[in-house]
Formats: sequence, structure tokens, C-alpha cells
Amino acid sequence: MLPLLLDPAKFQDVLVTAKGEQRAHVELRSLDTLWFNTGTLCNLTCRNCYIESSPKNDRLVYLTAVEVSSYLDEIERDRLGTKLIGFTGGEPFMNPDLPAMLEDVLSRGFKAMVLTNAMKPMHKMKAALLGLQRRHGKSLTIRVSIDHYAPALHELERGARSWKPTIDGLVWLASSGFDVHVAGRHFSDESDETVRAGYARLFADLGVAIDAQNPGVLVLFPEMDPTVDVPEITTACWGILKKSPDSVMCASARMVIKRKGAPRPAVVACTLLPYEPQFELGGSLAESAAAVRLNHPHCAKFCVLGGAACSQ
Repeated sequence: MLPLLLDPAKFQDVLVTAKGEQRAHVELRSLDTLWFNTGTLCNLTCRNCYIESSPKNDRLVYLTAVEVSSYLDEIERDRLGTKLIGFTGGEPFMNPDLPAMLEDVLSRGFKAMVLTNAMKPMHKMKAALLGLQRRHGKSLTIRVSIDHYAPALHELERGARSWKPTIDGLVWLASSGFDVHVAGRHFSDESDETVRAGYARLFADLGVAIDAQNPGVLVLFPEMDPTVDVPEITTACWGILKKSPDSVMCASARMVIKRKGAPRPAVVACTLLPYEPQFELGGSLAESAAAVRLNHPHCAKFCVLGGAACSQ
């Protein structure tokens, strides 16, 4: 069956849907998690990368440790109560300031999470990572992207010869005592139980102590096929779906980015929408506290219907 192309009338008006119904919005309940996109450059070009990271994509440039520090200062000054600071990319370990950023975050008492493919860029920072672990222990989590428990399907997404370096990195992290999580993908023809059982076998074979049944440790993200139609989320959907707006990622998280050529960083609504001007909320965390209108297919497919959140 051919995929159903997205209706071009959808997701056009910030306030109403194509059917004229009131579009759902999400208020910022509390800033539990602040993400920093360290830059979109990556050592891989994945088939379905959420933000099109690659060795050539520098639409989001490297953040500096000084820029990150200013947002941490704002959290402390305004007593925002933020618990987790996340680093995503691109490949965060390609940013030369990452160790200094992590030291700043961890020394202030925040928890930190780094999303990585655990390949060569990470290995170049092994010494710095081990130092961070000695000083800060389990306050640092490394989440490794393994798109499927089968090497062939992982490499279908990430490219030939990408499996072994990632697995080697995963094993090194686990054997070195890091708090290691894994991010996978939900392929449409497999149930959650089947996928988790497959990862459990993989982790057992590798001898790594990762609980595949824990959704906070093995996070399974829904596929984000842009050619498949998704419904628009209306205010009535919360009751129909028996879902609270507080459960959606933008109720408790924001992401800091720096666009190529921009004089300073900006804060956007979530990790999935760094290029959409309507989701840029200002330069400071205070300015980013505005409500977010769910005017994008990702809002429906990933967050509301997919039930996913990057900080799970």
C-alpha cells in the first residue's frame, strides 16, 4: 500500500485546524529539562534523522561553554527548579566544548544526559569522560542510539559499518561504570514486547547490565515518516485520548540552539523542531515560557499519539 501523503491543508493556522476546530496548546508547567543542541554536525548521515544531522549540516552551529553557562545562571537566578540538562546534536562529542559544558552542569548539582552514537568522536574524549565520571558518578548518563537490536536494521538507518563501532562504544561505557541508557526505534511491524525482548537478548549477549524492560532506560521512539498522514490535535483530543497536556514534552522542557550566522542562541519549544520559526520562543528561558500551539505533524505523531519524550 502506498503511503498516504500529508494533507496540505493541515498544520497551516496556529489557532485552528483545517476543519476549523480549536488547535490544542500546551502550557509550560515547569522547566524540568533543558536541552542544548551542541550543533547539527555529525559523523553519520542517518536515513530518518529528526533534524537532518550530517557531516555537512551546520545549520545549527556549535554552542560554547560560555553560552551554556549563561542559561545555567538563569536557572539558578530565577530558581526554575530544573533537574536535568541534556545534550543532543548532531553528535555532541564533536563539539570541543562538551567536556567543559558537562563539568559546569555537573559541578552545579544538575544531572546531565548526553545523546550519542558512541563512535569515534566519543572515543576521542575518553579521558575527559572518565574524569567526569570519577568526580560526578551517576549524575552523568550517556544514552547510546542503537536503532534496532538487529545489526542489519540498525545499519539500514545509520549506514554500513556503523554497528560495530557503536556496540564497541556501548560496551566500553558499560564496562567503565557509566550510567548507560539506550535509544531505539519502533519499527511498525514489531510490538513493544518483541522489540524489548530483542534488545534484552542483545544486552545479555554483550554482558552489559541494561534493563530492556525499563522504558526510562531503553527508550523506544516512534518512527517519524513525513509522508504518512497524522491528525491535528484539537482541544477536544485531550478528553478523547484521556491524555493530559502536562504529559507532552513541551510542558516540561525547552531546547537551546544557535543558528548559523545568528549573534546569540535562541530557545525553541522542543528537540524535534529546531528549524521552525513558529517554535522559536525567545533568547532567554523567561521568554520561552509561552504556551506552545501544537501546529506541526511531529506534535501529533511523536508526542501526543506516540507518547514519546526525549527525556524519558
